Amino acid sequence: MTDVIYETRASGAWIRINRPEAMNALNIEVLDGIRAALVEAGEDESVRAVVLTGTGRAFCAGADLKEVSAYRGDELVRGHRNFLQHASTVFEAIETFPKPVISAVNGLALAGGLELILCGDLVIASDTAKLGDAHANYGILPGGGGSVRLPRTVGPTMANYLFFTGEFLPAARLVTCGLVNEVVPPDELEARVTELVEVIATKSPLGLARLKQLVRDGLAQEASTAVRLELLTSEAHAHSDDFVEGLTAFNEGRPPVFTGR
Repeated sequence: MTDVIYETRASGAWIRINRPEAMNALNIEVLDGIRAALVEAGEDESVRAVVLTGTGRAFCAGADLKEVSAYRGDELVRGHRNFLQHASTVFEAIETFPKPVISAVNGLALAGGLELILCGDLVIASDTAKLGDAHANYGILPGGGGSVRLPRTVGPTMANYLFFTGEFLPAARLVTCGLVNEVVPPDELEARVTELVEVIATKSPLGLARLKQLVRDGLAQEASTAVRLELLTSEAHAHSDDFVEGLTAFNEGRPPVFTGR
C-alpha cells in the first residue's frame, strides 16, 4: 500500500496521504510522494487544480514523531534538521505550484498538517474536522513555515492563540479568521471540492497562475511596489491567447475556451 495515492478526476488531480494507521503523519516517503504527485499534476495539461486530502479520520497529524524520536544524541539533531529541510522543500513546491491547490480537510490537521494547508490556496473542511498548531504541546517549534504563514493568514492574535494553547479548534470556528473557506458535512466534502475544481477549470490557467504569483509577491512587498508589478504583469498578460479569447467570448456572448497560452 503506497503512502500517497495519486489519481485524476475530471479536471482535478487528487493527492491523498494514505497512512491512516499513523494519522497520515508526514515522513520522508510521504513527502517524496507528494512531490512526485505535484510533478505529475504539473505536467498534465488536463489538470486544472490539485486537491490535497487524507485517508481515514485525519487529514494529517503533522510530522511522524515516532520516526524523529528514534534518533539519539547528535543523530537526533541531524535527523530533525534533515527532515525539516526536506519538508520545507515540499511545502515550497506546494506554495509555488502554478495551479490552484485545494485542501480537502477530512479530519484532524495538526502541526505539520496545518503547515501543509497553509501552503495551499483554498481550504474546504468537513464539519467534523479540527485544526491546530500543537507544536507547543510537545515542546517543539514549527519548522515548516507555520510561524510565518499562519500569522499572515489569520492575523497575529489568532495565530498566537493557536501557537500558545495548542488547542484543536473546529473548522467552523476558523472560517471567520480566513483559515477555512467553507465547511460542509463529511459525506459532501469530496463532491463539494470536485464542484469547486470544475468551476476553477473554466478559468484561464495562465491567468490563475499569474494571479497566484501576484498574490505571493504582493504580500512580500510594499503596496506601491506590488501595484506597479501588477500593472506590468497585466500588460504582459494582454499578449496572451487567453486574454484575447476572454474578450472575444465576452463580445460574442459565449463562455470562453481557455488554452493556458
